[in-house]
Amino acid sequence: MTRRRQDPNVCGVTAAIAVIDGKWKTTLLWLLESGPHRPAELRRQLPGLTEKVLTEALREMVMDGLVRREVYDVLPPKTVYSLTPFGRELAEALAPLSDWGHRRLEQLAGTQAIRSAS
Repeated sequence: MTRRRQDPNVCGVTAAIAVIDGKWKTTLLWLLESGPHRPAELRRQLPGLTEKVLTEALREMVMDGLVRREVYDVLPPKTVYSLTPFGRELAEALAPLSDWGHRRLEQLAGTQAIRSAS
């Protein structure tokens, strides 16, 4: 895994996007907002997500301070992931962007409906 370097002179939006870049990270943030999850629970909720990609995404999110990894010393070993306060703050900051995205999808659907009717 290559660690991304952060340029302190970069735009704040670019710095934020660098942390959530990738196909699964925003979805993982959304799932972890509901509370702690074990890796197998996350995989069951995300068909198509491989164990390798999940592990890599969670590892990066831990390194970026968004997610906390807790390992319990029991047999079999138990690992649980949850959002840190910083991760929760990011999830809250993304909510308006999500709303905008839903409005955009509705707009696109309306445009396609008009084209289909023509």
